[in-house]
Amino acid sequence: MRLISGSAGGIPLEVPKNVTRPTQDRVKQAIFNMLGELVGGARVLDVFAGSGALGLECLSRGAASALLVENDRAACEVIRKNIQKSRLEGASVRQGDVFKVLPQLAEQGGGGFDLVFADPPYAHKVGEEDLSLKLALEPSLHSLVAPGGSLILECRVTRNVVADWGPWEMVRDREYGGTRILWLRKR
Repeated sequence: MRLISGSAGGIPLEVPKNVTRPTQDRVKQAIFNMLGELVGGARVLDVFAGSGALGLECLSRGAASALLVENDRAACEVIRKNIQKSRLEGASVRQGDVFKVLPQLAEQGGGGFDLVFADPPYAHKVGEEDLSLKLALEPSLHSLVAPGGSLILECRVTRNVVADWGPWEMVRDREYGGTRILWLRKR
């Protein structure tokens, strides 16, 4: 895994062992091709950050800042190493459960994020909770996003198509193998 483009393009990134499912380079490239000019100057929130690759890719492409939120302590250490290795400024890491951190950020008056990237763990078995839908419907997430801001949500391709994403307008819905990328814009 590596940073694809921008000031840190080509720098290899470390990936946490056993706790993440890294976004493939071709999927990352497709995401950033879709977003185009929206990345430059953006305030970015990367939740379920894993290695931090999406938030760091944004910084490499000119984003103003990136807050990377990850629950796993070892993954947070990997993110810190990747920040140091890439020498990108404007990155910060917060360790904690996303569904606890988001309300805390909202209470602290955080927000104004232009882009939110989310790659929650996939539900693989019947009865497992769909964290993608739960995240999209989380009121504190919506309050943290600037007017017109976007949520880029990575999830597993399924036959169950969600028709109502609540406070989000569907901009794009693309599939790359077993990965589905949703671009949702704050209504």
